[in-house]
Amino acid sequence: MRRIRSRDTYPEMAVRRLVHSMGFRYRLHVSSLPGKPDLVFPKLKRIIEVRGCFWHQHGHCIDSRIPKSRIEYWAPKLARNQRRDKENLAALRQLGWRVHIVWECELKKQGRIQDRVERFLSGRSG
Repeated sequence: MRRIRSRDTYPEMAVRRLVHSMGFRYRLHVSSLPGKPDLVFPKLKRIIEVRGCFWHQHGHCIDSRIPKSRIEYWAPKLARNQRRDKENLAALRQLGWRVHIVWECELKKQGRIQDRVERFLSGRSG
C-alpha cells in the first residue's frame, strides 16, 4: 500500500500530456478546492479529475472488482472513496466549477478521450 500514489500516476500523467499538447495550461492539485482536483483550469472555471477504476469503483469496469480476500477491509474503504468523491463533486459544482471525470479504462481509447476532453475544455459540452 505504501507504493500507491495519489498524484503523478500513469493515468494522470497521460491526461496531463494530452491536455498540454492541445495547448491548454492548468494548475495541479489545488489544495484550496475540495478534494484537491487533479487538473484545474482557473480561467475556464473547469476541472478534470482522473480516477482509477479500482480505487474509485468505476461502475461496470472489470478493474473495479473488490478483492475476495479481506472483504471486511476493502468494501468499507472503497465505499468511503466513492462517498468522498460524491461529496467533493457536489462541493465543486456548488462553487461554480464544471467537472469532467476521466476514468483509467477510458485512456485505452486515446482518440475518443481527446475529443471528449477538447469539447469539455472548449465549452462545447459539459
